[in-house]
Amino acid sequence: MLKTVILIGGPQKGTRFRPLSFEVPKPLFPVAGVPMLQHHIEACAKVPNMKEILLIGFYQPNEELTRFLACAQQEFKISIRYLQEYAALGTGGGVYHFRDQILSGGPEAFFIMNADVCSEFPLLEMLDFQNEHGDAPGFVILGTTANRKQSMNYGCIVENQQTNEVMHYVEKPSTFVSDIINCGIYLFTPEIFQHIGAVFQKNQQDMLLYPYEGEEQTNGWQRAEVIRLEQDIFTALAGQGKLYVYKTTGFWSQIKSAGSAIYASRLYLNQYHQTHPERLAKNEEASPKISGNVYIHPTAKIDPTAVLGPNVSIGTGVTIGAGVRVRESIILHGATLQDHSCVLNSIVGWDSTIGRWARVEGTPSDPNPNDPYAKIDSETLFRDGKLTPSITILGCNVNIPSEVIILNSIVLPHKDLNRSFKNQIIL
Repeated sequence: MLKTVILIGGPQKGTRFRPLSFEVPKPLFPVAGVPMLQHHIEACAKVPNMKEILLIGFYQPNEELTRFLACAQQEFKISIRYLQEYAALGTGGGVYHFRDQILSGGPEAFFIMNADVCSEFPLLEMLDFQNEHGDAPGFVILGTTANRKQSMNYGCIVENQQTNEVMHYVEKPSTFVSDIINCGIYLFTPEIFQHIGAVFQKNQQDMLLYPYEGEEQTNGWQRAEVIRLEQDIFTALAGQGKLYVYKTTGFWSQIKSAGSAIYASRLYLNQYHQTHPERLAKNEEASPKISGNVYIHPTAKIDPTAVLGPNVSIGTGVTIGAGVRVRESIILHGATLQDHSCVLNSIVGWDSTIGRWARVEGTPSDPNPNDPYAKIDSETLFRDGKLTPSITILGCNVNIPSEVIILNSIVLPHKDLNRSFKNQIIL
């Protein structure tokens, strides 16, 4: 039998996702019409013999998370549980902390995935690959090709091209190492816990030898438990005949900032042609004009003269008036777009209102379309003292008056604007 562990992080993570992560934990943010995590769960549910999905993170169990888990369990008929860490323990620490839960029932292997990636999730291919490589089943990292410059922002994998063994692993190197990068999706056997346990033991010994080096006295046990899969485990395992890389040619992207959510939404909407054609809106009589891939929640009310797409997703209870134009945007539940407003490259927050003839526009942060290996850049908010032009984000309950332009700006929740803004963060 198989299990999956999804690492969902916690409230002090996902800061680049503000102001959207104020309202909903980042892993539940809707991408292509469903919570980010649901794409992972749908992929896992398709794997035969998948018995349980465990979410590990340090969010306080909240109503949204509990409701999401209950609905997902019913829909996918699979056990889904949330295990809460007492502190941020790193990508390996949380997994090691809950090793008994992961190993209960005796799984032959288990997947580990980061919640903030969007992917085709080639899980079945990874399982086949694992059985074909190494004498005993090895550990598999999902890799993809990046361009030389961008590869340095990720974990880099040097492989033996004949055997696909990982010879060398460096997390975010300062010079070029390899153009194969780590996708944050792994397939392990229970033997991985011996390797994580060895790091835990070493951390404990280090603490006895150098108790308070460089920091005030903290909970020593917690410090030993902070283990990073990438730097502490993969770097050590590389070249030992146990770690292999399966390279995918399918789509993959990180979802670190709100801008990358629009790009991830585009990738998933495109995949719906194969996986969920029923989720894509069609051009019909007395319904809005659709160009490209668009997701519309059945509860949304949209005037037939509106034009939507490409790459638009519209949440529950959204109201869209006459002559509205929406492109490359995510409109979250309860928002109202009044007549003839225009929304381009933006995320419109929950219950926000955009007035008549208003224009809300951002700058797309897409990868270079001419480079097949380009990834999305995780842009810093400011560059040379100025706000980097990016998508426009309206937090929840923002009111945009009629006939104004909001350009490349971030508006925090509960603001009533009274004029146009460009290139600003409106606190």
